[in-house]
Amino acid sequence: MKIVVASENPVKLRAVEKGFKAFYHEVELESVLAGSGVSDQPLTDRETLIGARNRATEARKKIHDADFWVGIEGGVQSEENGLAAFAWIVIYGAGKKGEARTAAFMLPKKVGHLVAGGLELGTANDLVFNASNSKQKNGAVGLLTHNQIDRTELYRQAVILALIPFINSGLY
Repeated sequence: MKIVVASENPVKLRAVEKGFKAFYHEVELESVLAGSGVSDQPLTDRETLIGARNRATEARKKIHDADFWVGIEGGVQSEENGLAAFAWIVIYGAGKKGEARTAAFMLPKKVGHLVAGGLELGTANDLVFNASNSKQKNGAVGLLTHNQIDRTELYRQAVILALIPFINSGLY
């Protein structure tokens, strides 16, 4: 089974591979750069979902011969207690669409302030945590949970949830 992932980020590729392997034995991934059509750092739930949809659509336009196309977009949204981080996963295939959002978690005020000032979350994390390229490693969630949950695991769960319509075909 061929899956096109609209990213070259190794974290996203691992999450998609692990999520699909929970249900499908033979998984072949192909990565492709695909634009989100939204801000580099989406600032709302809606903008983040649109970005994931756009990435999956763009991947499908670039590579036609696949079984599934996956778009992943990380975003933040202002909440009562500060800035929350999360991601949307969108999967197209077999005439269906699956969408799921990761769990959300609150960012430290210092990180939130930098993001509100225009930095991408990964850049803000690198500055606050004195890290390097954390968005292609454990991400904010890994840094904040002391790697009990890393970015791959956070996304893997949402990939599985986005596969629900495909693994329950009689219901969707």
